[in-house]
Amino acid sequence: MALPRIDEHAVPVAAPAEAVWAVLTEALDRSFSGSLAELYSRLVGCPEHAASGPRPLAEGSTLPGFRVAAATPPSELVLAGRHRFSNYELIFRIDSLGPDRSRLRAESLAVFPGALGRLYRALVIGTGGHAIAVRRMISGIAKAAISASPR
Repeated sequence: MALPRIDEHAVPVAAPAEAVWAVLTEALDRSFSGSLAELYSRLVGCPEHAASGPRPLAEGSTLPGFRVAAATPPSELVLAGRHRFSNYELIFRIDSLGPDRSRLRAESLAVFPGALGRLYRALVIGTGGHAIAVRRMISGIAKAAISASPR
């Protein structure tokens, strides 16, 4: 079942796609693999509540709240998840714009079934918190990729 689109955010990066990919996978692994993320994923009923599988992230890897549904380095990483209030995907795409330029995009898709799902959507999406968190994440990844790239 195709999930409805929530939003998409993008940031230009003065670094090659391969550098962005390396920082993206490391940053996601670091950001989502902690005791707070594990606790939250257990509380909301995610089947994936611990980091496991291949590293760097590849199809079959898990993070609290997510499983890697597809990984095509250095261009696309699809994280999928579900819990009591939502089924969702977070898709990262890296567009190569030249030898030392790229664009990092993060697309969110989700469905929020039932009354509790609608309430959860209002809290997470309706407040703007999700958009702020995603924009902050991809901006940080872009800065780290620029710093990590040879000049």
